[in-house]
Amino acid sequence: MSIQNLNIKSILLLLLIAFGANSLRAQVNAEQVLNIGRNVLSMEDYMLSIQYFNQAIKAKPYLADPYFFRGLAKLYLEDYKGAEDDCSLAIERNKFKTESYKVRGFARQNLGKDSLAILDYNQGLLYNPQEKYFLYYKAVAETELNRLKDADNTFETLLKYYPQFEDGYAARGHLRLAQKDTTAALNDLNKAISISKNLINAYLLRAQIQSQLKSWESAIADMDAAIKLRPQEPELYINRAFLRYNFDDFFGAMSDYNYALELQPENSAAIFNRALLRYEVKDLNRAAEDFKKVLKLNPENFHALYNLGLVNLERAQYKEAIKCFEQIANRFPKFHPAYYAMADAYRSMGNMRVAMQMAHNGDELVRKYVKNPEKNPLDRPTIAAGKSNNHETKNATNSNETESDVMDRFNQLVTVSASKPDTQLSYNEKIKGRVQDRDLQVEPEEEYGLTIFPPEANLKSTSNYFKELDDFNQHQYIPDKIYLNSASNLSNNESKIKTLFERAEHYEGLIRDNIARPADYLALGMLRISLKNYEAAQRALNEAIRLNPNFTIAYFARAFMHQSQLKTDKNRDNSSFIKENNMQAIADYDKALSLDSRLVYAWFNKGNIFFAVDDLTAAIQCFTEALNIDPTFGAALFNRGISYLKTGNKRQAFADLSKAGELGIVPSYNLLKRMK
Repeated sequence: MSIQNLNIKSILLLLLIAFGANSLRAQVNAEQVLNIGRNVLSMEDYMLSIQYFNQAIKAKPYLADPYFFRGLAKLYLEDYKGAEDDCSLAIERNKFKTESYKVRGFARQNLGKDSLAILDYNQGLLYNPQEKYFLYYKAVAETELNRLKDADNTFETLLKYYPQFEDGYAARGHLRLAQKDTTAALNDLNKAISISKNLINAYLLRAQIQSQLKSWESAIADMDAAIKLRPQEPELYINRAFLRYNFDDFFGAMSDYNYALELQPENSAAIFNRALLRYEVKDLNRAAEDFKKVLKLNPENFHALYNLGLVNLERAQYKEAIKCFEQIANRFPKFHPAYYAMADAYRSMGNMRVAMQMAHNGDELVRKYVKNPEKNPLDRPTIAAGKSNNHETKNATNSNETESDVMDRFNQLVTVSASKPDTQLSYNEKIKGRVQDRDLQVEPEEEYGLTIFPPEANLKSTSNYFKELDDFNQHQYIPDKIYLNSASNLSNNESKIKTLFERAEHYEGLIRDNIARPADYLALGMLRISLKNYEAAQRALNEAIRLNPNFTIAYFARAFMHQSQLKTDKNRDNSSFIKENNMQAIADYDKALSLDSRLVYAWFNKGNIFFAVDDLTAAIQCFTEALNIDPTFGAALFNRGISYLKTGNKRQAFADLSKAGELGIVPSYNLLKRMK
């Protein structure tokens, strides 16, 4: 491949690798690396840019700029704690770099530290009293702190200096709404939209106000504009459906729910609302299907359960209806409609005695607890105009709410919360490469195994160094070189599979000729693992260990074989098989560690075994041992982070995941975003 055919990112990655970690301080030109990192940052490849800034920091840790730009990259990745920490380090080295205060302030706002953010903005304003974004972010922070008079004054100063600043008017519209001045809020939002037609939050906020005023047509027009700006957000379609329903556009509302579910098939709010609409037009079978989908996603959603009971009642599936209402009555014992519904079901089944008892129970609850029984007609789905339930499931299971509160909401369509004013930093408004927005499944980083194929270059800081393996390769005991790589990178294409079989046949030939050594048995075992022939792999590795009882690499390989076997073997669901393989793998890793206590990958792989069986305490201990040996082992930080998360220790999880992201583990930023 000619240099002309390489893209810029590939060239930059090759340059990064070429620097070499061992000679950084002697060879790296920190300014040159910093400039490359800034160029990469401008291309929106934030993960790669962080690696360059890491190189600059290692070479010249006293410079402020590498910390600042690394913090900026983390900000774009929504790692706000990491951004705050890096900007603090930049400020320690150069307190006059005002951009550091801006980025740290913005990060602190997103961490809920609005008071500290204001201190940063005030510091920046000391150096530049008219700086637009210091004023803007400060006003937003003051609004969030309910310091409405201070926010009003800051917005006045901001818009005096920048009378055409559309974001300022949109954010002040939010302030006016907090001040309950709807007219002034609409004036500011109209002004913002007249300056720029691309302010999605201005449209959303104006739609919210129009909805409260029951100006449905105007609210729908604003939602239309918002959807044109962000057509891939299912929440926008859910909210427009709510408005369309109130505007008596049943078909439009149903279309919006269907499209939201095309974008996000498991969106419980869209499924629940579609079920209510189907129920309302007596499309009972499909309504029941939707309510069941909601309950599959969240068995504790009592809104869906109650309505499923009503649907079953109308479908004459009385026993199923009673099951639903009994669960409701157990959860909300004062919820009288459940008893009346059960009375209807028993009456329809001909069991008049139980029907009368249920009706009596309902009457007693009405007499004791319901002052106005006409207030909550739950015989058909209704919408309470202007109300919004951000999380219908949470509302349904809140132990502090009253039965009346529950009844008020059981049959309402749900909406999603409107976004806060967009306070994105202005360095790059259109962020295209935000890895935290990728829909990545959160799984632990996979264990490490052996291969004859060299690992591909990537951003992760792990060197894949294994002392015994390095010595083995240096002595050239076999014609093949053995590499260490993550199991996630051990997949084989057709060409690799052909090579694996050819090399395995070579070592089988040595065994047939009775000239095989421990190294040959190791190589054959490793190849058979790659080909998923675990029985043959174990025979070869057993023989390697028999011939050399202190063969560290062979113990490591055999342990990895047991882990791999659990993922692919037909007996993987057999509990005794799982237990036996886990025990054998742990025993082999322990033996390898007795021979080399600093074998970081044995600790890591062992931690994955404990994680898989939910022994999180043991998993955390193993990952910690790995990190004691190599504090820059990003995969161990990530796996320890999700282990802490599963134990409920969010503070430690956040710290580990932030550092893992800094070290190149891309899913960290996706998970950090979800945690917030």
